[in-house]
Amino acid sequence: MIIKGKVHKFGNDVNTDDIIAAKYLNTTDAKELGRHCMETVAPEFAQKVLKGDIIVGGRNFGCGSSREHAPVAIKGCGVSLVIAESFARIFFRNSINIGLPILELKQVNKINEGDELEVDLAKGEVKNSTQNITYKSEAFADFMQELVQSGGLMKWIRRKQNTK
Repeated sequence: MIIKGKVHKFGNDVNTDDIIAAKYLNTTDAKELGRHCMETVAPEFAQKVLKGDIIVGGRNFGCGSSREHAPVAIKGCGVSLVIAESFARIFFRNSINIGLPILELKQVNKINEGDELEVDLAKGEVKNSTQNITYKSEAFADFMQELVQSGGLMKWIRRKQNTK
């Protein structure tokens, strides 16, 4: 699975309240949540994102509450992938469950806002086309790629049940 997009850069400890403010938790509509994604830390973010763009964060991305709304908001605004040095474990799991690929990469500090990336999840390669540098990460497991390509865990389960 290859993902290409422009980088929107964030720092360490981006929490789920930063990703989607609690006042928007009265809906589960991905597009509505996406309109408010990151607005408390980057008010113009949702208006600047183009379909397929990539968020790059630092350590502990997605910390805070366990709300599934956070990765739904990210996916709902058009982001195709989140790369961070590390993720809060519940955010990691929620992201995969809703079909948002995420990748841990130690060299996130070398990636800049606006850089163009080409990411091969199967190989664990992050090519920074702007800087002409390729970084190596752990490959995205086949099963997780299958979940993401299915649109998330529930859609994957439904598909498996329909093939029986």
